[in-house]
Amino acid sequence: MPAQSRGSGTHAPTRDGRPEPLNPTDTQPDIPYIRDGLSHLNSIPPKTAEAALLTCYGSLRWARRLAAHRPYPDLGALLAAADEAAYDMRPADLAEALANETALPHLPPTTLVGSAARTALHAAHAAYEARFGHVFVICLDPEHPGEHLDQVLTGIRARLGNEPDEERAVAAEELRGIARARLVRLVRSARP
Repeated sequence: MPAQSRGSGTHAPTRDGRPEPLNPTDTQPDIPYIRDGLSHLNSIPPKTAEAALLTCYGSLRWARRLAAHRPYPDLGALLAAADEAAYDMRPADLAEALANETALPHLPPTTLVGSAARTALHAAHAAYEARFGHVFVICLDPEHPGEHLDQVLTGIRARLGNEPDEERAVAAEELRGIARARLVRLVRSARP
């Protein structure tokens, strides 16, 4: 994932009045809907929290660990706990998380308009899956959705040269970044 600058915690609304997308590296936003969403996550029953957390990272061990360590005082604490849990995953946990990922990253519908782009993406992904035995994961830069197809194709082609152990480490780091972004969305969307 490209390096992202740490946000200031203040977010101006966009022209249409919606809040600006929250950068997953911005760990201390003082935004009411983040505080409310985190309060909701902290207060729901453990099994409900586990189910919600599983949508962020497909390992039951990871989700249980995050649910068990609630309450989180702020988004930074939640993201730090998520990172720590991701770093502690065993190979079987990583395999479970990878098995729960979709075959290809979500790309804007207009990205795959041409059949050549669609064919190239599916062929590259098939080669990756054949080599490593799991789906390709990449944490895409949310600020540049128009570049996602290029990021995915470039990433697959570059990572096809990795050794399996090296690629497992890269995939684990990409999943960690994806989980951070999904956690931010989960907390943003949660309503008490």
